[in-house]
Amino acid sequence: MAKKAAHLNTRSPATKAADGQGRAEDRQATRGAKGDGKQIRVAVCQILCIDGDAEGNLRRIENALEVAAAGKAQLACFPESAILGWENPEAFKLAGPIPGPHSDRVAALARKYKMMISIGIDELEKPGRLYDSAILVDEKGKILLKHRKLNVLPELMDPPYSVGKPEDIKAVDTPLGRIGMLICADTFTEKHVKQAASLEPDVLLVPYGWAAPKEKWPGHAKNLHKTVAQAARWAGCPVVGTDLVGMITHGPWTGQTYGAASVVADREGNILTVLRDRDVDVQIIDLTIGRR
Repeated sequence: MAKKAAHLNTRSPATKAADGQGRAEDRQATRGAKGDGKQIRVAVCQILCIDGDAEGNLRRIENALEVAAAGKAQLACFPESAILGWENPEAFKLAGPIPGPHSDRVAALARKYKMMISIGIDELEKPGRLYDSAILVDEKGKILLKHRKLNVLPELMDPPYSVGKPEDIKAVDTPLGRIGMLICADTFTEKHVKQAASLEPDVLLVPYGWAAPKEKWPGHAKNLHKTVAQAARWAGCPVVGTDLVGMITHGPWTGQTYGAASVVADREGNILTVLRDRDVDVQIIDLTIGRR
């Protein structure tokens, strides 16, 4: 990936939230420099993902990390099912547990580039039980957070992804701030986003696999942007929504393409940046985090 694909977008700090009382105030007091008004440098890594091409996809992930590192990013965000492809039945044979071979590769990249990584990975808990998962890995390669997708689309794969549990929605305190995660269609459901919001994250990271028939692009990207903006308003914090480039090659949606056009929204739901239409891109943004 050419380094010209990286763009530096610097955003001025947002005004601090006015309430600052009760539980939020207590948590803020324990976080020190984290949270409200802090800026973190995020690389939104919109990669090409080819179904089943784990080694090729890992190479493309590393290419994006090279760009992110050159831009001094602290956190790199990747799409849903970024190693094996979304709704790919081959994952029942190719995926592994978490921790496992694929998450170990991501951890090694985090250590190599000294960068926190958020990425969607298919997780085979045991034969026949496949989850659409996402992990947050710190710069030392430690898995800080794992989320299993709640709103799977069972009609797209047989057998389908197993369903995560709403009670397993979590957030974690990190040196960059308090971080929460959901996956793609989870953000369609207000109660899921509000549950994530109840954990008071400073930023919500959401890998997407936003697909549609070819003739629907680029217009269908507007629906992604509306979804991310609404999620930010529900969550009360910025949302980083990272989509991918490529095509679905299995099941009833075979031939549908991913529109890319990844998006970052602030805590008010204002769109801060949009990545390229249907093309690989890495954009680096200085993102003001914290709660509304």
